[in-house]
Amino acid sequence: MDIVPETRGEEEDVSSSRSRGWGQALRRRWRQIALVAIVIVLLPYVLIVLYAPSFIHPISTLMLRDLLLLRGYDRQWVSFEDISPHLVQSVMMSEDGQFCIHDGVDWIQMRGVVYDALEGESTRGASTIPMQTAKNLFLWNGRSFIRKGMELPLALVSDVIWSKQRMMELYLNVAEWGPGIYGAEAAARHHFGVPAAKLTRRQAALLAVSLPNPFERNAGKPGRGLRRLASLIERRAGRSGEYIKCLYE
Repeated sequence: MDIVPETRGEEEDVSSSRSRGWGQALRRRWRQIALVAIVIVLLPYVLIVLYAPSFIHPISTLMLRDLLLLRGYDRQWVSFEDISPHLVQSVMMSEDGQFCIHDGVDWIQMRGVVYDALEGESTRGASTIPMQTAKNLFLWNGRSFIRKGMELPLALVSDVIWSKQRMMELYLNVAEWGPGIYGAEAAARHHFGVPAAKLTRRQAALLAVSLPNPFERNAGKPGRGLRRLASLIERRAGRSGEYIKCLYE
């Protein structure tokens, strides 16, 4: 008959107790991590509601980054009524011609992108203005399926909560037009020395076509290719009456 010393039994009890303690601590930590993740995912939807009133002037994630890195930035908020219609027309025709029609996502364009991806072809951009606004306010730059998956529902919800005019106002006040240059007012003054309300059709077209890459496309010092693109958008903007009724009716 084996005799187990009492000290051995006590050691096993202590070891078992420690294991349970570690397990409980780990479970608590995972619950905390899960709670933080849920808050991060749901916070943008709360902010969408809070950003609906016109007197709220939110900043973008890139502005927040510039603040945290002590770089500073230039953004002078202007209401929709104080932005030149030329810029509104040019941005719509350059970035999202179906803005007044879709529900935040251009599903026809999106299906084309998915099809190209499944076929192994290079994908073209299908971001709408609501999608870009959601990305600028709540997410990050860079192409990834994770970001796109978060962007789509945010665009759909914001299109329900915000009017089309409020959506465009937000977009034109948070869009980046150069290093530390955010919003139409700062961009107009930086590149052309005029307020956003006084932008000409040509200046507006140059700002619109520089949006996809404002670090390489300088609206104030356009190269030949940028001027050619601006001429195309300028012509489209001049024929955009039927496309912008949701903003000026």
